Amino acid sequence: MKIGIGCGVDAAKVVRSAGDAASPDTEIVCYAKTGEELPAPAKGVTLLFSDAPEKALIDDLHAGNIQAAVRGSLPANDTLQYLKSVYAVPRLERIALLETAAGQKFFFAPVGVDEGWTVAEKVSFAEDGRRLARAFGLPEKTVLLSGGRLGDIGRHEAVDKTIRDAEEAALAAGAVHGEILIEDAVKDAGVIIAPDGISGNLIFRTLVFLGGGIGHGALIVNIPDLFVDSSRASAGYAGILAMTKRLMQDKIR
Repeated sequence: MKIGIGCGVDAAKVVRSAGDAASPDTEIVCYAKTGEELPAPAKGVTLLFSDAPEKALIDDLHAGNIQAAVRGSLPANDTLQYLKSVYAVPRLERIALLETAAGQKFFFAPVGVDEGWTVAEKVSFAEDGRRLARAFGLPEKTVLLSGGRLGDIGRHEAVDKTIRDAEEAALAAGAVHGEILIEDAVKDAGVIIAPDGISGNLIFRTLVFLGGGIGHGALIVNIPDLFVDSSRASAGYAGILAMTKRLMQDKIR
């Protein structure tokens, strides 16, 4: 199996992480900018240089030259825009594997500000998230959050809409409406769906960048090939590569 990973900012960190994740049955291909000075790769790691490494990574994934791709430390905008164009999708839908500071893991969506705004999208995220939770041995219980408690209906029309949408989506997906109580949802749910892309992005950032939690990468679920998004702020990429390998082995994509 071959996994590609992008080397942008702090490319040497990516190459070191690739060495930690490589194994006899998994080769890691590091896509870096032409002229980048990188450390000698460990066994099982290949360096590939390109004037546009984000395009080389995605083109190789689309062509089947690699079986999975991780954004690594490549710039988000250029990489994800090119991914959308190659796979001809108007937006990318991502489900992230998160871990609290206390070690509680769960799949979470949406994490992009333009994702998860309709009931249909919430239902789709719930169904995909439950499938991922099952593959990773996490609880299949799925909780949809809203902008308030049921008792808050009538306080603001925007809050009312999030409650109505969560109730409808939960019923359609066989899930639970957890109201605004994310602190309860995380106790026993393997999948948590935020009210919309803005609140989801804020929850993700608060947990990972302020709350001592960990982001283990986000699988893009609306393309046919396996692409895992990652943050350039990650301390390392070995865990994200391990998640990607697990997804490959379980034939998630």
